Amino acid sequence: MKAIVCNEFAPVSELKLQDMPEPVASKGKVVIDIEAAGVNFPDSLLVQGLYQIKPDLPFIPGTEVAGTISQIGEGVPYLKIGQRVIGMCVLGGYAEKVEVPATHVIPVPDDIPLEEASALVTAHATAHHALKQRANLSSSDTLLVTGAAGGTGLAAIQIGKVMGAKVIAVCSTDEKCQVAKENGADICINYTGIDLKAAIKEHTNGKGVDVVYECVGGDMFHTCSRSMAWNGRLLVIGFAGGEIPKFPVNLALVKGFSVVGVFWGSFTQHQPQDFMANMKELLTWYVEGKIKVVVDERFALADAVDAINKVTDRKVKGKVVIKP
Repeated sequence: MKAIVCNEFAPVSELKLQDMPEPVASKGKVVIDIEAAGVNFPDSLLVQGLYQIKPDLPFIPGTEVAGTISQIGEGVPYLKIGQRVIGMCVLGGYAEKVEVPATHVIPVPDDIPLEEASALVTAHATAHHALKQRANLSSSDTLLVTGAAGGTGLAAIQIGKVMGAKVIAVCSTDEKCQVAKENGADICINYTGIDLKAAIKEHTNGKGVDVVYECVGGDMFHTCSRSMAWNGRLLVIGFAGGEIPKFPVNLALVKGFSVVGVFWGSFTQHQPQDFMANMKELLTWYVEGKIKVVVDERFALADAVDAINKVTDRKVKGKVVIKP
């Protein structure tokens, strides 16, 4: 089969399209013929050796896929050949086929397109876990979302509205602001050339923000940390801007807010029952039309480098998917 392979930790441009052995379903696992794979910011960090985990080389990147089951290993009585599924594969998604533990496979309702399903897990599941388990978001809260036109940002906007919060999106262009509003944001702030802290203060009537879904890091994080309401929750999602900020903890003491880490991958391992309940709720919301994956662009497998670069350059509005 064809796959994108990382042979050494190096810039994304060094990834290679090459032939790899086709997977065979071992005990407790299935093989998925991949229809589409979601592209995520950590994919770039992983192949450069900059992520929290460093896989053995060589490896195939790609953490979320959707497709149909083509093989079933021993001890998997509840799945069937030809079934449409989402697969959470950790590695191996940028390929034509992937072997996935049956415990990491979720059947997809017929009315959800597979390319949208492939991009549902990481962005929406992260946002859902962050707002539900980590922030305990309520309908009385104001939620601020940074990087709001990206895949996980749009997911946070949509889920924040489902949970009843007032949502303020923060984007770098008017075009991105329009996308954020189309996905439910009540207010969008284009922070380019303005005092973002003053704008947040104005839009919260001086109170500050109850919950911040912070994806960018760097100066954006510092501005948000100075814009929190009493009993606020500043969610640390990621650092798409490239800089991991250093936090002056006296701010949390004086302003009475919490800095809360969000690592969805660890959540799925530590709280598997909560994770599965979350996924059931997400799929229900999707079928009901309350949330939706916005696919910005589709790339061929051979163009995976371009797909990753579009995400890391923060040029994407929604999600990017690879179609093997």
